[in-house]
Amino acid sequence: MATTPQVAIILGTGLGQLASEITDTYEFSYKDIPHFPVSTVEGHDGKLIFGKLGGKDILAMKGRFHYYEGYSMQEVTFPIRVMCELGIKTLFVSNAAGGANKDFRIGDLMIITDHINFFPEHPLRGKNVPQGPRFPDMHEAYDKGLIALANTIAAEKGIRVTHGTYFGLQGPSYETPAEYRAYHILGGDAVGMSTVPEVIVARHCGIKVFGVSIITNMGISDTPVEATHEEVQEAANNAQPRMTEIMKTMIERL
Repeated sequence: MATTPQVAIILGTGLGQLASEITDTYEFSYKDIPHFPVSTVEGHDGKLIFGKLGGKDILAMKGRFHYYEGYSMQEVTFPIRVMCELGIKTLFVSNAAGGANKDFRIGDLMIITDHINFFPEHPLRGKNVPQGPRFPDMHEAYDKGLIALANTIAAEKGIRVTHGTYFGLQGPSYETPAEYRAYHILGGDAVGMSTVPEVIVARHCGIKVFGVSIITNMGISDTPVEATHEEVQEAANNAQPRMTEIMKTMIERL
């Protein structure tokens, strides 16, 4: 089956159900792809899917790789390099994140407007690869045109969205209440353990990015509660239909 996708989607923790919306699919297990790492986290199935969404050819990663799994930054971001070679022009990224903004609530969709990179290793460290400049500009890591399109669609469909800065950390432990407060003071609205390395490499490759965090737990509140991976997955699953509706419609209108 011939396909020429220019759009790719990375589906994070608990967000793999969006893949069920993709039609005319054919799939590859990560373990069958040369040089691909294997996802080890529950909720990350580990499949590369080609098919159609919103009437367009797309490529979807059902499950991603994380620095905390022991992979290098080059391994974590290797799929982005593959996407670049395949001709991907626009990347949609999604993740489950902890809320560091008191105005948020569990289940909110936060459109990512910027990020703060707190990973201990940079994904572009080392010899520069030919896809991009040695010192890529990051003033618009998340494309303003795509954000505006998402806002329009959300308003049309009556879907509540918030906006904010994603604070990227290595994990794997969840953050303490004091850490949540500190990260919010530094400018973070949501906290997570992925996405930032992928976005940096995508921008290095000249790929436009749109990102959404599903707020699955609140770490900054008067009475913080224990977070478990199972509860994070459940909250992400409950929010998926709204995220799917926005992304699917965005792809239709690209």
